[in-house]
Amino acid sequence: MPANPSVIEGAYLGDILDQPRALEETLAGLEVSEPLRRLAERLQEGKFKTVVLTGMGSSFHALHPLYLEFIEHDFTTVMVETSELLHYQNRLFDAKTLIVAVSQSGQSAEIVRLLEMNRGKSSVIAVTNTPHSPLAEHANANIVTHAGEEFSVSCKTYLASLMALQWLGEVVCKGDLQRTRQELATASPTVRDYLADWKDHVQELLQMLRGTRNLFLVGRGPSLAAVGTGALTIKESDHFHAEGMSSAAFRHGPFEMLSDETFVIVFAGEDKTLELNQTLFADIREKGGRAAMVGVSATSSACRLPSAPRPIRSILEILPVQMITLALAAQVGREPGRFELASKVTTKE
Repeated sequence: MPANPSVIEGAYLGDILDQPRALEETLAGLEVSEPLRRLAERLQEGKFKTVVLTGMGSSFHALHPLYLEFIEHDFTTVMVETSELLHYQNRLFDAKTLIVAVSQSGQSAEIVRLLEMNRGKSSVIAVTNTPHSPLAEHANANIVTHAGEEFSVSCKTYLASLMALQWLGEVVCKGDLQRTRQELATASPTVRDYLADWKDHVQELLQMLRGTRNLFLVGRGPSLAAVGTGALTIKESDHFHAEGMSSAAFRHGPFEMLSDETFVIVFAGEDKTLELNQTLFADIREKGGRAAMVGVSATSSACRLPSAPRPIRSILEILPVQMITLALAAQVGREPGRFELASKVTTKE
């Protein structure tokens, strides 16, 4: 820990430690409303040609698992940042398109513009943490998370969004909702158990990351949610540059950056690409690079994830990254998560 450990014990850490409560309350509020049921039925009946998944920042990255779930169930699905949707793909606004829009505030500049441009052409399912926001009030159906107010960087709102999107996927894809609810119920205690050792995790990562100037986060499939959100969170929290990309993309150029100053976080991910990710990790080490694997078999306790049902794995994957943000802040003695130039809600596009 730094000479003054209290430097990292601010409001951002408070939000991280509040995540189990946010998950519990979000789960308690999940239901299948009549508007949501009707839209799900219309999609199942083929009345929508395209599903557009959209958001900005961590709200966008949180959509990766749902995107893969919809593709697996043969729904033609597009995942696009809201700004790109507005300016370059707005022909998708029509009656044959179903939009799933994720925004924690429900009032960011891009979301407000989306509502103005769409004007009821496409049906909209909103996932938001703000029940009386423009997004919630103009959407055809809502799933509201219950993370509560958040200091700055998205942490508990991100986890709550992942839970809500998992629920949405099960509703649309006709999953076993009772079983899903039981599996989602394991998220809060599992997260709580991991966070109980946060000081030990930060201490371990302090040593592991010492001397790092270039930080990469890589993974495949659903892990791209943690990869994208993790890199964004590190930049926001610590003013430290981090880059997230697929494990395959890392081999196409960035592999050349391996050095004592470069550290790579490799997400083990799902079984179908586990061997590929393990091979990348081994190759990084073989070339003298520095790396850590995040997964159930990780040697580092801070990066070791408990075995868990599939619906909550994406929730667990971001936890080591949150610990990394605390460790990086501790290295330089600054409060993590305190915005100096940005704001919690981005109101200018």
